[in-house]
Amino acid sequence: PALPPGASYDYDIKSPIPYDGPLTKTDKLWPEPVETWTAGEDVTIKFMSQSASHGGGSLAIGLGFTSGGPSVMIFQRLRHAFFNGPSSSNTAEVLEYTFKLPADVPSCDNAVISMVFFNRLGVREMYHLTSNVKITSNSGTTSFTGPQMVIANHAGYPTIPESDDYDIATGVSLFENAPNITISMNGGYSAGGSAPPKYEAPAPSNVQPIASPAPVESPVPSSTAPLPLAPAVPTTADYAGNPAPAAPTYQARVAPIPAKCK
Repeated sequence: PALPPGASYDYDIKSPIPYDGPLTKTDKLWPEPVETWTAGEDVTIKFMSQSASHGGGSLAIGLGFTSGGPSVMIFQRLRHAFFNGPSSSNTAEVLEYTFKLPADVPSCDNAVISMVFFNRLGVREMYHLTSNVKITSNSGTTSFTGPQMVIANHAGYPTIPESDDYDIATGVSLFENAPNITISMNGGYSAGGSAPPKYEAPAPSNVQPIASPAPVESPVPSSTAPLPLAPAVPTTADYAGNPAPAAPTYQARVAPIPAKCK
């Protein structure tokens, strides 16, 4: 799709976001969505093959109605993202996940889909990418409620320690304790609301082994449009070995821009 006005292509799309920079790679909405999704039906997220996987970690897909604003998690793969189970490999086994888009999401011509990934091994990092999709829905709703997207390994947020304990090293407690929020089509959001059922990705059936060694970047959706990115800043991890605390209140780093919803 065409770039947002004033934006440039991101040739470093597989790098983590800067530790003390914006939480999003861009504060602009794309003029056109990259895909059309239908509420209540299965959608598939695919990932680049030549990317480092850091022995797994936790991954989530979120839905939002603002560029630079909070989002609600609609899919999680905890502990072993990009693998079928425990692994210390840097080469991914799983390159796509299929999940059902909730039936009660509103229609939106340019909704914001986000992905976060927290690596189990290596420097404490947060990978965060966004893209815009069109959502068609017969729900008749104007808002959506669910667990707030987890933010960690970033200034002002918890650090997920590196650990031999998978739950600690992948921030499982942050996902399990994520507070519910309600996001509205007009760009507003509020705390609380009824929680959807807890979910965890099923064992993947579409495993795609990678024959060649992966470079030192992390997996990202292949359908995600290129976005502007500042250079990554390595962070110092907290190796205390204690579970990460509950997520703090969302802190916007850019002025949220409402999506074009109808």
